[in-house]
Amino acid sequence: MTSKTLRLLFPQWQGGNNPPYHLGSLLLSYLSPESDGPVESVPVDEPTSQPQAEVDGITAKPQIIRQLNDAATLIGKHDPDSIVVFGGDCLVSLAPFAHLLNKYGDKLGVLWIDSHPDVQTAKQYPNAHAHVLGALIGTGDKDLVAHVSTRLNPSKIMIAGIHDPLAYEAEYLASHSIATMSPEKVKNDAKDVTKWIKRENIEHLAIHIDLDVLDPSLFRSVLFAQPGRGEHDFGDVAEGKLSIEDVLNLIAQATSETVPVGLTIAEHLPWDMLNLKNMLSALPLMK
Repeated sequence: MTSKTLRLLFPQWQGGNNPPYHLGSLLLSYLSPESDGPVESVPVDEPTSQPQAEVDGITAKPQIIRQLNDAATLIGKHDPDSIVVFGGDCLVSLAPFAHLLNKYGDKLGVLWIDSHPDVQTAKQYPNAHAHVLGALIGTGDKDLVAHVSTRLNPSKIMIAGIHDPLAYEAEYLASHSIATMSPEKVKNDAKDVTKWIKRENIEHLAIHIDLDVLDPSLFRSVLFAQPGRGEHDFGDVAEGKLSIEDVLNLIAQATSETVPVGLTIAEHLPWDMLNLKNMLSALPLMK
């Protein structure tokens, strides 16, 4: 029997409260190799510059929950063995990874390739893209956690590329004994990922790639490469230090020991394309 891979186009932007994530998702889908498997698109409101209201301390919570429900319904329709997600902000991994946890249980590991652990709650930060990994573990907003019927055991997580976590994040990672790998270790040989896989008896792997794990001087379509940004615009939030080659090497090592069943690409911010799109709409003869 052949396995079925669902491609999920999920241009969610409200989780990061950043409209360009919408275009970033569409471009990821356009740029990707063709697939002969099923493809679904989660309905997402067109971006707006209007402020997004907070509910329960979470930005645009009603829209986020509706999109989460729609994503879960589309995934349930196909019951895929594996899922590729074109995001959107990082919250897009919640429904797909929850499905994979139901399917593979404690044989599933999550390789979270990100400069940030995404374990905050509304008490620390209102944008839910920073809550997603915590919700998969079972912490944070009850309506996000309600979608995770099989919780993710923290020992089945490896966060790679993380550095300089905020105080709450560092405390959370320590108290939950979550494995991490610094950018330097990823660049050196990334062997920690295979040790983790063997130690935890992981057979299937869900991979989340937040593109902001990449060094913004090497890859420009990320938050921290925003044109015209000031030196201190992002405060003390860690910026990516990896290259695309580093990420591909890490994933190659991890998938040499496991069967990949999940892949999310998130937080694509194509600044030049966005500016060009806006320019085209303002030129004569274009309407």
